[in-house]
Amino acid sequence: MTTSTDKDRAAQADPPRPATTGSGLPYPSAGTPPRRARGIVALVTQSVLMLLGALGAYQIGRRIDLGAAIGEPWHYLAYIGVIALGAIIGWGVGSLIARWLPSRMRAIDRAADTRSAGELIVGALGLVVGLVAAALAGVAVARLPVVGPYLLLPVVLLVAYVFTRIAARKHADILRLVGIRSRSASSVAPRLIDTSAIIDGRIIDVMDARFMPGQIVIPAFVLEELQRLADSADPEKRQRGRRGLDLVERIRETGDQRVQIRTGEVAGEGVDAKLVNLARDMHASIVTTDYALNKVARIQGIEVLNINELAIALKPVALPGETLSVRIIREGREYDQGVGYLDDGTMVVVEGGRALVGGDVTDVEVTSAIQNPSGKMIFARLPAPGR
Repeated sequence: MTTSTDKDRAAQADPPRPATTGSGLPYPSAGTPPRRARGIVALVTQSVLMLLGALGAYQIGRRIDLGAAIGEPWHYLAYIGVIALGAIIGWGVGSLIARWLPSRMRAIDRAADTRSAGELIVGALGLVVGLVAAALAGVAVARLPVVGPYLLLPVVLLVAYVFTRIAARKHADILRLVGIRSRSASSVAPRLIDTSAIIDGRIIDVMDARFMPGQIVIPAFVLEELQRLADSADPEKRQRGRRGLDLVERIRETGDQRVQIRTGEVAGEGVDAKLVNLARDMHASIVTTDYALNKVARIQGIEVLNINELAIALKPVALPGETLSVRIIREGREYDQGVGYLDDGTMVVVEGGRALVGGDVTDVEVTSAIQNPSGKMIFARLPAPGR
């Protein structure tokens, strides 16, 4: 029989997990919704083409004048047969297009991810201007003998494409001409966050310090991996997974509107392969602490932001116990202190250095170091007599 004490112990050992969606994830997943969306797109495409096929077949039947050719009342059945045949052909063509359409839609999604809102809007306006210019050019082209009607469509498509391309490439200059300062972050690649970087947790401090510009993207398959860890029978893995899910919430709060949960299917076996493929598609950088992923991604030409490398670059100049050479240039605020500076401007406060002002000390021992937003400060002491 389970007692209240046993229940309390179970609750402490197994705290409540974040609320999940229907897919089992605390955030939108890459599972059912994309498949359902593709099914709806395929159904709509096939239905529209089936209707167009039926209408086209009916118009052909009317032009042939089946009534005069077959006679009444059989021409009604002929019309029904022609319309049914057109609908079947339209449905078949629609099924072929529906297989090709999802890949094009994914390509459009990837293009939208790598383009700013300003670029998309200016590109759309360029398309409108291009269509107007194409219509004017089409008037002259259509009057050409023999080839005029056949050249009209290619000329319209070419002129519209050229205007759209130029407008998109020069969108920042165009916006400045009309007095709008582009706030586009397109020059900064999106940041794909790896599972290891989330669990590590230091990325939140980096974001707080404004050293993580651009869009922050957390792929759905990374959340799935965190959930698998949180559901693991291994207590250590379960703790890491739950810590990761908690930190995702903090990343979203810290990054505000810059943080996006990226859903959708990505090719590749395993999270690392999917991250590399997604980064290549989005022209994004990968934020990680995983050494192997770091090497694989860089070999494939993808930018990697390794938090461990950042920590090494920002480590203190001197650690307690190390010795420094410093020139003491003035007295300190406290009794018997001398103050000197390293080559990078770091202040060194030397205990017992007041008497050595104006001289060089080659072996002061570091006792502590302070790092704060205003800079670094090192405290040191003179070597003990006899050393």
